[in-house]
Amino acid sequence: MTCKSKAPLGAIASLVAALVIPVASGQQLATPVKAVHLIGFAGVKDNAKGALNVENGQLRFVCGKQESDISATSIQDVVTGGDSVKAVGKTIGMVSMAAPYGGGRFLSLFRKKIDTLTVEYRDAEGSLHGVIFTMPVGTADRIKTELVAQGAHTTAREELKTGSGTSPNQEQKP
Repeated sequence: MTCKSKAPLGAIASLVAALVIPVASGQQLATPVKAVHLIGFAGVKDNAKGALNVENGQLRFVCGKQESDISATSIQDVVTGGDSVKAVGKTIGMVSMAAPYGGGRFLSLFRKKIDTLTVEYRDAEGSLHGVIFTMPVGTADRIKTELVAQGAHTTAREELKTGSGTSPNQEQKP
């Protein structure tokens, strides 16, 4: 009798799991990304650290109590890129320069990779502005995808990234 009661219970559990797993994997959580505002937002200091997020059609940067927003529909171009920065901090890097036989210069060789996000947008008066952010590797493309899905424009060609198109410098042969 116990075998019969476990079979329907297992079937129900697997049915619920089959319904829940695709829904959970299809949802995209809009979690803020730790970012550094290099330049661009009025009223926000250069090199300010904060949280960058896309929500309700807005690109929002929160730094302490200060919030700055850009409407996704006013964005003219979104460009992502990669870069690297020194892994050793400013103070330690400067002090290490005093190491004998150029040993301090060795520390400057250690670098860490970062993503960059550049946004060009128009304000309410139609003036063109730009903002540049840096963030951990792998996060800039996610933000760009969310912005484009909510109405932002981009001039970057996907064909160049996937390799299916031709380079603008290459001549097409008939």
